[in-house]
Amino acid sequence: MAIPNLKFEITISAEKIVSTDKRFDINNLGSGDNYKPIEAYFKSANGEIIERMYNKGEKKISNRTLPFIAFQIFEKQISAMPDKDKENFPVCRYSASSKTYHGIYINKDEFKKHYNTFERLIYKSKNNQFVIYCWNIFSTLLFVQECLKRFGKPGDQFILIYCDKDDKELEQNEKYVAMQKDFIQQANNYKIPLSTTLINSKNLILRGAPGTGKTYLARQIAADIISHGETQDPEELTGDQKKQMEFVQFHPSYDYSDFVEGLRPILNEEKRKDSSISFELKPGIFKRFVDRAGKNYENAHKSKETLEREAAVQEAMTNFFESCESEANTFKTKRGKKFTITVDGKSLSIDIEKNPISNELSLNVDDIRKMLESDVEFKNVKDIRKFLKRTYPTQADSYYFAIYDFIREKYSLPHGKPVEREEEKEYIFIIDEINRGEISKIFGELFFSIDPGYRGKDGSVSTQYSNDSDEKFYIPKNVYLIGTMNDIDRSVDSFDFAMRRRFRFVELKAEDRLEMLDSLEDGDPKNEGLKKKASDRMKALNDEITNTEGLNENYHIGPAYFLKLKFLPDDTRWDKLWEDHLEPLLRDYVQGMPDEKELMKKFDEAYKNQKVNVKNSDNVKNTDSSGTDQEKEKTDEGSHDTGQH
Repeated sequence: MAIPNLKFEITISAEKIVSTDKRFDINNLGSGDNYKPIEAYFKSANGEIIERMYNKGEKKISNRTLPFIAFQIFEKQISAMPDKDKENFPVCRYSASSKTYHGIYINKDEFKKHYNTFERLIYKSKNNQFVIYCWNIFSTLLFVQECLKRFGKPGDQFILIYCDKDDKELEQNEKYVAMQKDFIQQANNYKIPLSTTLINSKNLILRGAPGTGKTYLARQIAADIISHGETQDPEELTGDQKKQMEFVQFHPSYDYSDFVEGLRPILNEEKRKDSSISFELKPGIFKRFVDRAGKNYENAHKSKETLEREAAVQEAMTNFFESCESEANTFKTKRGKKFTITVDGKSLSIDIEKNPISNELSLNVDDIRKMLESDVEFKNVKDIRKFLKRTYPTQADSYYFAIYDFIREKYSLPHGKPVEREEEKEYIFIIDEINRGEISKIFGELFFSIDPGYRGKDGSVSTQYSNDSDEKFYIPKNVYLIGTMNDIDRSVDSFDFAMRRRFRFVELKAEDRLEMLDSLEDGDPKNEGLKKKASDRMKALNDEITNTEGLNENYHIGPAYFLKLKFLPDDTRWDKLWEDHLEPLLRDYVQGMPDEKELMKKFDEAYKNQKVNVKNSDNVKNTDSSGTDQEKEKTDEGSHDTGQH
């Protein structure tokens, strides 16, 4: 709802973006189509105001004004960036569900190699020219904030003043929204229309009759998105790209501990030198996948300085652990107490001579890493206790400080290690037969987090096993879910309604998936015409199913069943397909019906005999599509299917 004659102010800093308009939503930047800019300027940490400088004949205010000022303020820093960093620089995003567009290009020609759109910003000065993608007044907030993160000083801000468009201006929005949707698919080069559907909706369920290729299509969509349209075959993805896709199949005994996390038994042979068993919290397949995606998402949005610092810390800790294994590893606390350490996975075991109690003391490696990566300078154990958010002192504090101090001095931290900025990637998680599992038991509290509107840290929840109020789990914005389900499965009726509204459902019909039969004709003469014969039989059989009381199109037979023809003996392929695959399924359909035998007879006749319309004749003759080509020529060279028998 437009609010006429009212101005709003949005403030962008390196840490956050806030607006005086309560309708503003950082997860829906596409709403910027409804507003127009009035003024924009840069406000430095010391209060200095810098307005945009205009070239002769240049429009004074437009959707591009805010990013123009960012170029004006940080032109030297942007120009000095390596080409790779410019190419990966985030510039535009519409919503939480859309991908981030990257790239600062030196001219229009370079820009057009990546984006075929006129919606661009061209910044020119005496020394430089920059071109980026730009849509509405909110779409480049990401770019402006990234400039502050990389090049700004603490306290620097950009200010944008805007208001609602009038009714006439709003009438143009529909045209622009349609163009925006087309651009999203074009920019990603997706070959499958449902790939764009998944990107826009976050969660997608492919439903339909058996054999419609739901699982196969889900994997194709994943490959299409991950490769940005280069391939639809998951096997053609690179090793790193395959890590962006995960597959799991639900079943009645599948539960939360398999999917999210749970306690698993472990032997204590190494730690306690005995054969006792204890339990350790282990992440499930979905949590491991989400952690992988979250790491990519966070790295893609970190400043270059932060990434370089983290890389330096990682290298230092790796060298430190290697030296502990090959050299003397005796250290001293600030009070001169000597101790040794043993590296044990994610922890450091402390051993103090003549102090057996110390054998139970261990340090968390991740805590040490976080301390080294932070900007905090730890001067004493109190600083460590505050950083680790502990209320009371512990025996471990002195040893944390000693190890931190040793690594920092020996490896000259903090210092930067040159790294390439990571690009944000799409991670696709496929759940086959999603309706066969007990959804509420498997997902637990994740019902909230998988909602498209609550992706990211705003949708953080405490898991069942969280023992720390600060320990939260969330699903990052670069994670997409695809589920598959058979419409005739009895478990469909029990599919959780809370989960239903979090997914977009797309039905796959048997007759719409005939392209699956293309692979039947592989150039071998004996398979010539096999696709036509298979589609005719499938259509006749499905028409009979539709006309059967108690059944409907949800019980249709999909093309995937007919792909088995390639692997059956040539002379008996049609009989074997019926006897081994189709007949058992159809018997399950009609089991318990009073006219079961009669129905199976009709299905058998429909499968084996199709009505053929004879060209230039009023007569209709039944022919078996498995007959020879010579027999068909006697009937009519131009015969075609007219429906069921």
